[in-house]
Amino acid sequence: MLIDTHAHLYAEEFDADRSEMLQNAANAAINYILLPNIDVESIPRMEQVAEANSNCIQMMGLHPAYVKEDWEQQLAVMEQKLFENPKLYCAVGEIGMDLYWDKTFVEVQKIAFRTQISWAKKLELPIVIHAREAFTEILEILDEVNDDSLKGVFHCFTGHEQIASHILNYGGFKLGIGGVVTYKNAHLAELLKKIDLEHLVLETDAPYLTPVPFRGKRNETAYVKYVAEKLSDIYQVSSDTIAEITTKNAIELFQLERFKV
Repeated sequence: MLIDTHAHLYAEEFDADRSEMLQNAANAAINYILLPNIDVESIPRMEQVAEANSNCIQMMGLHPAYVKEDWEQQLAVMEQKLFENPKLYCAVGEIGMDLYWDKTFVEVQKIAFRTQISWAKKLELPIVIHAREAFTEILEILDEVNDDSLKGVFHCFTGHEQIASHILNYGGFKLGIGGVVTYKNAHLAELLKKIDLEHLVLETDAPYLTPVPFRGKRNETAYVKYVAEKLSDIYQVSSDTIAEITTKNAIELFQLERFKV
């Protein structure tokens, strides 16, 4: 069994063949599929997918790239959703900071990130962190707020060894590994040789970041098996071992036994 800990299956890219794509995932022995939220507009689509598929588990959070002028109103909606029915959600996510496209709202991104971390602590939920061109800012915040109650995953981790060590020293965080690890120029494979499997969870970020051999095409959850196969090669263990360890990691981190599939 494999778990895709990060897939935007509610995205319009899947509207034409979502049922077929989900069947592909089932055929690939993928059990749970975790759905990160983006903004207020994505909530109804995410809810619809989750209601129709018991193995698709929702998160709730405001993606940093969508932290704009209306960020307070967006957070108010999400806070109400989370606290009215926290049992629906496996995490607060995806949250964090993204300074790649736009630095206009950098200070507001920090406020939104801190606010959502506070929700996670109150509800005893993990956080799923989006970090793009913003490791310095994110780690400064986590250095202040981290404690025994905070846990989560750095989604699509592509940082260097020093950053990985910093994150893992917090004690409650995993690294999310997806299709990037299969790319020829990725430094990630060499880094992972220095990191124990107990610190990893698998993800796709579908429909984005498609792994080899389908790079350049739409990603989907079934392709998480190619990530597992690459990790099997890196760690020189069987794909079954990769599946067993990363699945255990994900079940424990996201408390997935609460969601009976």
